[in-house]
Amino acid sequence: MTATVRPLTQAEAGGALDWAAAEGWNPGHADLDCFLAQDPALFLGAFAGGEMLSVISATRYGDGFGFVGFYIARPEARGLGHGIAVWRAAMARLDGRLVGLDGVVAQQANYRKSGFVLAWNNIRFGGVPVPPGAPATGIVPATPAYLPAIEALDREVFPAPRAAFLRAWLTAPGHVALVLLRGGAVAAFGVIRPCRMGHKIAPLVAAGAGDAEALVGALLARVPPGPVFLDVPEPHRAAVALAERLGLTPGFETARMYTGPAPALARDRIFGITTFELG
Repeated sequence: MTATVRPLTQAEAGGALDWAAAEGWNPGHADLDCFLAQDPALFLGAFAGGEMLSVISATRYGDGFGFVGFYIARPEARGLGHGIAVWRAAMARLDGRLVGLDGVVAQQANYRKSGFVLAWNNIRFGGVPVPPGAPATGIVPATPAYLPAIEALDREVFPAPRAAFLRAWLTAPGHVALVLLRGGAVAAFGVIRPCRMGHKIAPLVAAGAGDAEALVGALLARVPPGPVFLDVPEPHRAAVALAERLGLTPGFETARMYTGPAPALARDRIFGITTFELG
């Protein structure tokens, strides 16, 4: 049966997050509104007979960057061409841009066929954390007054501006967003959010492990005890060591790939990736 590919409605996009949860990706409770704040048409789906068979996200950032995620087909619809249909639609939507993705490591060869090149691997750590010592002073809520400074820090670790997304992410229901101040200026920031299981710390951006660990302590102190997840770039040894000090253990890896040379990011400041789905 030939499928039709089209953008998803908001309700259908919520179904895509349910599919992601069923795949074990553990999305956050407020993720959908935050994602749509960045790009209202980012979700695409293949439909036949009124049924959604496969989904993908193709998020546009500015004029030159895009990110692919949520690439899922119904188990009974796999191998029938519906996945490749949404993939082609996503790449067409992002045509002319540098495109990134966090894919299953085992699928690297397939992504290479579409022009993607491996930049590095990411690791998801998880578990019930051992809280670090007493949080440092100078950690305060990330109020709107700090948004310009947060945007500036985010631009050091992300290839394009994403102000609309950040505004939504910092203020979404259940999200706790904090900044670490030094000399009155924002030196680091982090967010912890409730997910289908436990919480995720994402993002966590700091110049050094000490600031990152202080923020983690403050974030953990503001949420109920339970499982916590942290996604880190595998080559950033200080971020990996922080996850290990927290008592978290590696779950799985993703391959960060781009359709061209990897953008120049301050990867040594990335102690927690925002999402595997939107970058």
